[in-house]
Amino acid sequence: MLKTRFDNYPKGRAFSSILGDLLGKGIFNVDGEDWRFQRKMASLELGSVCVRTFALQIVSSEVRDRLLPLLASVSTVDMQDVFRRFSFDSICRISFGVDPGCLELSLPISEFAAAFDTATRLSASRAAATSPLVWKVKRLLNVGSERELRKSIRLINVLAEEVIRRRSNLKLGSSASASASASSSSPSSLASSATGQDLLSRFMGSIHDDKYLRDIVVSFLLAGRDTVASALTSFFYLLSDHPEVEEAILEEAARVMGAGAGAIPSWDQLREMHYTHASIYESMRLYPPVQFDSKFAVEDDLLPDGTFVGKGTRVTYHPYAMGRMEEAWGSDCLKFRPGRWLSDQGTFVPESPFKYAVFQGGSRVCLGKEMAVMEVMCVAVSIVREFQVRTHHSRLPLKFAPASPPPSAEACPFASPAGEAASSR
Repeated sequence: MLKTRFDNYPKGRAFSSILGDLLGKGIFNVDGEDWRFQRKMASLELGSVCVRTFALQIVSSEVRDRLLPLLASVSTVDMQDVFRRFSFDSICRISFGVDPGCLELSLPISEFAAAFDTATRLSASRAAATSPLVWKVKRLLNVGSERELRKSIRLINVLAEEVIRRRSNLKLGSSASASASASSSSPSSLASSATGQDLLSRFMGSIHDDKYLRDIVVSFLLAGRDTVASALTSFFYLLSDHPEVEEAILEEAARVMGAGAGAIPSWDQLREMHYTHASIYESMRLYPPVQFDSKFAVEDDLLPDGTFVGKGTRVTYHPYAMGRMEEAWGSDCLKFRPGRWLSDQGTFVPESPFKYAVFQGGSRVCLGKEMAVMEVMCVAVSIVREFQVRTHHSRLPLKFAPASPPPSAEACPFASPAGEAASSR
């Protein structure tokens, strides 16, 4: 699906139809030449050293100036909410050069983030409909969830256009226009903080269609927000039940960075943290941010095991299930064991992307993989050096409590991350 018969397994029209109103012709919702063009452009930018350096600068400032001070000010907090706010601020600053300022728990989430949440949730719910005809009729009549979806997408479009206008003004050197668009009369509270290094400014050098740029804006948000937040939430959920892993990360950070607290790791330091890298990968093996992915067969095909796939068949692979297969990972496949990713010399050794499909593989392998892993590692190391994060497991209503001895994860090995409480180390 991802390599040898890649051309026979596109996303397909059914998928594009479900997410078309939200994603338009963004890279996650197209096939063929549109996909190849966007992927080539994204590959050139995301693979450059200057973009990765810029991204780490943004992430480091978010961690140092906002995330750590916020955690230091509380004893109990919903870490999933914190990570969603953090990742939204970070991806907006990296991709568009604007700062939503979401990482303030005293403030409501920005209207951009709220609209995006609603739109992604309702778009995904279309796939759960008993028939595509159901949501299509509701969209035609503009009723129920489809009316709410249309309202959210309309707001996303307004705010995306504002972001694009600001980037255009910056490129034209029109600081006065940029300031005017950020005035109180603006439909958004986004604050500009760009210097022209953001990804959108780079893309605007080759793309001059605002509708196309809008689709790219939404695609970047989809790629960089919930995936990073999910990975961080799952990691600290597991770390809470495995203090030995936490201690090993602390020891590695002290060896690489020095014993002093408060430092944010550099790119070179992160590259030396093999155990931390392994811990992040092990966490995503058990809790991949994207749990399954589907394609549609263009023509009849025969899978390597002899399974016949008819033309038009939906074929799904499931990284969540693949990461828990005993035949692939051994009898301890349900255990959180970072050591499985390390060589005898303690060096991180990745698995085949077709065994560990968290970042997909082949032609569709995630272009932002290194940037995302860097972001998660930077946050993880910085928090672990400053705080002890402990989960509070509970039934409804969900509550969060200060650090305490956690119950065994074996009681519910397939549970979704519930929430974490942070206490100062």
